[in-house]
Amino acid sequence: MASDILLPGQPVSLPRGPAPNLGSGLYIKDGQARASLVGIAQYDGPTLAISRVRSHPPAANSIVLGTITRLSPLQAMMSISVVDGVPLPAGEEFNGVIRTQDVRATEKDKVKIGDCFRGGDIVKGIVISLGDARSYYISTARNDLGVIFGTSEAGASMEPVSWQEMRCPKTGRIEKRKCAKPEKL
Repeated sequence: MASDILLPGQPVSLPRGPAPNLGSGLYIKDGQARASLVGIAQYDGPTLAISRVRSHPPAANSIVLGTITRLSPLQAMMSISVVDGVPLPAGEEFNGVIRTQDVRATEKDKVKIGDCFRGGDIVKGIVISLGDARSYYISTARNDLGVIFGTSEAGASMEPVSWQEMRCPKTGRIEKRKCAKPEKL
């Protein structure tokens, strides 16, 4: 519990024994302590409170989540909305660029951006450098990085079939993507 980020409304597990005093960021509903802020539950003496998790701009080696906003033959533009597991406030997203040479570790010369990403895909990547004045350079060249959520042409949420294909559950049609290996596999 010490490092788990809690979301508003999420139940907070309390230790056995005497109940702690609830501090800021916590409330009781239906006999269950719940978080009212995004943050981490911490003890301050006998009081349990939630300290806010502050967002920070991406740095080199930060893991980021974002949405693909625009594609060109040489790069995909991404709106970064989560940095190192901490969501950014609405309207404060950062821009990222995934270049063809940063999509995968092998056969970099054969990468076609249109076969790896589509507009609206949710992508997990790692910041490789601060890039130019407008955007960060992002890489998806590891197995655990790439598209984590994609929508098919039929509008359904797709499921990964391999590292480079996703299937639409409605139509059964296969679409190309650079998929991230699911966690815990």
